[in-house]
Amino acid sequence: MPVSIVIGSQWGDEGKGKIVDLLSPDVDIVARYQGGANAGHTIVWDEEGETEEFVLHLVPSGIFHEGVTCVIGNGVVLDPKAILEEIEKIKSLGVDVEGRLKISHNAHLIMPYHKAIEAAQEEERASADDDDEIGTTGRGIGPAYTDKFARTGIRVVDLLDEDVLRRKLRRSIEEKNAILRDVYDAEALDVDRIVEEYVEFDHKIDDYVTDTSAYLSRALDDGARVLAEGAQGSLLDVDFGSYPYVTSSHPTAGGCCTGLGVSPTEIDRVLGIAKAYCTRVGNGPFPTELDGEVGEDLREKGDEFGATTGRPRRCGWLDLVALRYTCMVNGFSELALTKLDVLSGTDELKVCTQYRYDDKVTRRFPSEPQNLTRVEPQYETLPGWEADISGVRHVEDLPREARDYLAFVENYLDVEIGLVSNGPRRSQIITDVQPMAAA
Repeated sequence: MPVSIVIGSQWGDEGKGKIVDLLSPDVDIVARYQGGANAGHTIVWDEEGETEEFVLHLVPSGIFHEGVTCVIGNGVVLDPKAILEEIEKIKSLGVDVEGRLKISHNAHLIMPYHKAIEAAQEEERASADDDDEIGTTGRGIGPAYTDKFARTGIRVVDLLDEDVLRRKLRRSIEEKNAILRDVYDAEALDVDRIVEEYVEFDHKIDDYVTDTSAYLSRALDDGARVLAEGAQGSLLDVDFGSYPYVTSSHPTAGGCCTGLGVSPTEIDRVLGIAKAYCTRVGNGPFPTELDGEVGEDLREKGDEFGATTGRPRRCGWLDLVALRYTCMVNGFSELALTKLDVLSGTDELKVCTQYRYDDKVTRRFPSEPQNLTRVEPQYETLPGWEADISGVRHVEDLPREARDYLAFVENYLDVEIGLVSNGPRRSQIITDVQPMAAA
């Protein structure tokens, strides 16, 4: 098992953190390959009879397992303040971080002007008459990636030479201040203060910085097992998602290679994570969204509030048309279905199997938002179940209706379900799912 990838297969928030945490004891390295501090990977475990919870934003989800090295790859945009605060919080739990966390020298840095520009852009969109507001997390992710691809970004490696850092920062800050003042009528930023802040950041982060691509290459040559962790979800991919209501990077399988510098020939497992229903945070089309009582019930039972922002998530029925699309884009070798327990107590479960638009019925997922907004989901109705399944650990102990639900999903997608999560804690997992197909 050289490299396995864990990928969100919907609009994010599928429970990737729990699955990575579950798989981490069986690997040597967990590596994060894209996104920024807008991610929220929640880990829940039992400690001396108490339930502990921690939300990771940048550090990979394997950090709580002794002996596992965690890598933040070059595809991640790094918020200095956020990463330092997160490291300190992890240390406060008695977790050893030194020597176990490695940060790519080629990762780009999120600067104060990225956050300021993103806030100004969203404010302008919100005040406009059209519906162009994207609904970002305000973490400066998009503007940081913009500078990366405009070849004007500041990378971690730039921190190593103070003169180079000062020159690049002054040029970038002066340019961004002109945009803030003249375009958005916003307050300019203090150049000298930001320069000093990032020089100090270099002193604090230097011990973690390395050429992570070379490190991973050597580790793989030595037989290490690597688990690659994506953030967000496939339907938020900047190329394959519902553009422009997307993130600014590639949560899909291809992002692993470019975000870590590993060869595609090293990848032998692609695990897609999907909820047993659908959620979405922020704006953008959502064909199966439920606005009424059922949607509210899913939100409350599933605790569907953003781990990073606290925003309530939009909830809806499982969309197999969209999921089939992300199976195609990523080439999932198997799926993990999460939050199956949330569906308990629902009399009838609906599953979207086709879209209707322009008087046609199709199983094609149109990623163009103008088309995706117009589709009418076509549902098949399956019987629900009453029993609380949060304590079930074996597939044969699930109600027949729950097993039928899993079988329906698996048969539609023609992808095996290898794991089922039925609660937030580490212990709430069903791993012997394969007998389900014959049940």
